[in-house]
Amino acid sequence: MISVDIEQLYTWLNAFLWPFFRILSLMITAPLLGESAIPSQVKIGFAAIVTIAIAPALGPMPEVPTGSFAGIWIAVQQVFIGLALGLVMRIVFAAVQTAGEFIGLQMGLSFASFFDPATGANTAVLARLMNVVAMLVFLALNGHLLMLGGFMRTFDLLPIRIGALNPNGWGVLFEWSSQVMVSGMLLALPLIIVLLTINLALGILNRTAQQLSVFAVGFPISLMTGLTLLTIVLPQTTPFLSRLFDSSYSVIARLAQALAAP
Repeated sequence: MISVDIEQLYTWLNAFLWPFFRILSLMITAPLLGESAIPSQVKIGFAAIVTIAIAPALGPMPEVPTGSFAGIWIAVQQVFIGLALGLVMRIVFAAVQTAGEFIGLQMGLSFASFFDPATGANTAVLARLMNVVAMLVFLALNGHLLMLGGFMRTFDLLPIRIGALNPNGWGVLFEWSSQVMVSGMLLALPLIIVLLTINLALGILNRTAQQLSVFAVGFPISLMTGLTLLTIVLPQTTPFLSRLFDSSYSVIARLAQALAAP
């Protein structure tokens, strides 16, 4: 007859719950996996399947009761770790959306916005378009698989253990968050330079030929020039996005190492 004591039950629960919390937290914040269009039941089920698949390879867990203060503290740590690792990838797509905001502002399309369920706020139409393009590039480069592979390696770099995380490790996430503005500006810079030049030329034209209505002429010119440049620039963004994705994978490993350092 098979008998299970309380210690074995705690061991099985800990081997599933603690990795599950880290993986599910990633599902909430990571791009593609954390989209609001995906039902919560699907996210929970996918996280459970991944946990069951990798749990036997994670090694022994801390021998503490699941419902104790130490067990709850470990669970909270796993949630914070998963959220932080997911935010690393989310920052990449935030940079792309920021580039769309910059371009739309220069093209005169800043007023063209609609509600984005992914962010829960009004988003410029160009920002949403560039986010979709980045998502397609992410899928074409198997970024979702590379992201999950890098995330699984964090269990080796930052194993589940008793003890506090290194607070200095959060500085890696704050440093990486600067890419929202830096990479966003670099991605939008070609169009911004051309559109600013056009606006400067229209300003000079307004001073020399004041009978010409710049507001009536400038908007169609800026819009058509911006759309033409988008058809040229967007197909060339794949190498830039690929390097940005590769940098985010390395930041995931660096963040895990920094949080684990004593």
